[in-house]
Amino acid sequence: MAVGIVGYGAYIPRHRIKAEEIAKVWGADAPTYKRGLGLVEKSVPSPDQDCITMSVEASRHALARAGVDPKRIGAIYIGSESHPYAVKPSGTVVAEAIGATPEIHCADLEFACKAGSEGMFVALSLVKAEQVELALGIGADTSQGAPGDALEYSASAGAAAYIMGAEKLVAVCEQTYSYMTDTPDFWRREYQFYPRHGGRFTGEPAYFKHTLSCAEGLMKKAGAQPKDFRWAVFHQPNGKFPLRAGKSLGFKDEQLQQGLLCPQIGNTYSGASPLGLTAVLDVAKPGERIMMVSYGSGSGSDGFIWRVTGRIDEVRDKAPQTWFQVKDRPMYLEYGAYAKFRGKIRKAAE
Repeated sequence: MAVGIVGYGAYIPRHRIKAEEIAKVWGADAPTYKRGLGLVEKSVPSPDQDCITMSVEASRHALARAGVDPKRIGAIYIGSESHPYAVKPSGTVVAEAIGATPEIHCADLEFACKAGSEGMFVALSLVKAEQVELALGIGADTSQGAPGDALEYSASAGAAAYIMGAEKLVAVCEQTYSYMTDTPDFWRREYQFYPRHGGRFTGEPAYFKHTLSCAEGLMKKAGAQPKDFRWAVFHQPNGKFPLRAGKSLGFKDEQLQQGLLCPQIGNTYSGASPLGLTAVLDVAKPGERIMMVSYGSGSGSDGFIWRVTGRIDEVRDKAPQTWFQVKDRPMYLEYGAYAKFRGKIRKAAE
C-alpha cells in the first residue's frame, strides 16, 4: 500500500532579530556568524506564541491542503524540545483546536532536533500498519539560547505539520531509514532553562557522522544516488552544515538551496528539516524525488525518500507557502524587546 503525505503546512513567526543586533550587545563579531556559519537573522515567537500555537497554525495549513475532515485524523504526534508544559500534553490542545477530538491518540515526542521527523515517522508507520486512516506528525520549537551563547544567534522558532495517509497523496514515501548512537553533543537537564552544547564536538562525531551515515544508508537501501533526486533537505543547525553535508555526498547546490531556510530564520530545531521539506514541496513538480534527512542531538537521524505526485499542483496554493512566510513583512526587534519576548529579562517580583 502506498502511503505518504496528504497535506502539509508551515508556520513561521514574523518577528525577527538580526545577527548584528545580538552581536552588538555582547561585543561579538557578527561577520563570523554570517560568513562562517551562514546566520543572517532568526525568527522570534511573540510572547503569546509557543510550540502549541505554532503547531495549530501549521496544522490548519496542512488541513487546508489535505481537504479532509479533521475527525478522520486518528493520531497526532508533536515533536519538540520546547513543550510549554512539563506534564500537560501539547497534542491534546492541538487536537482540540483543529477539531480532531475525542477519538484520537496523542503523544508528545522528544529527541532534540529530530523530534519532528520522529513524529512524521510514527504517523507514517501507523497509517502503513492500517491502525489509523490519517495521522498528523508535527515538528515545532521556540527559540532557546542562553544570553551571549552561540546558540542565541541560531535558535529560532517555527512549525511544520504533515498529514499522512494512503489516499490523495501529494508525495509518496518510497523509503525510510534511521541511524542512532549515544553521542551526547547537546542536552538540557531537568530544571535547566537553557540547553548546553559540546562546542566543536557537535560537528564531526555528532551532526556529520549521523547525517552522512543516515543519507548513505538510505540511498543504499533504496538503490539510489544523489543524481536520482531533484531536491535534498538536511537538518539546519546553521547555514553551513547542511551545504557541507549535501555536497560531500555528491549533491549539487541547486538541489540544496530551496530547502535551506536557516540563513533567514535560524535553526527551528524540531521543525528545521520538516520546514525545509515544506519549502521544497512548494515548488516541486510531479515525479520529482526528494531526500530528507533530519538530525537530533543525543544522537540520531531519520531519512525519508519522497516522490511527488500530480496532486501537488492542486493543493500548494491552498495555504501560505513557506518562502512567502519567510519574506512577508518581517518585524525586526532590538535586543531589549527580543529579551523581553523570550523571558530573558524578568521583574524582581517574578
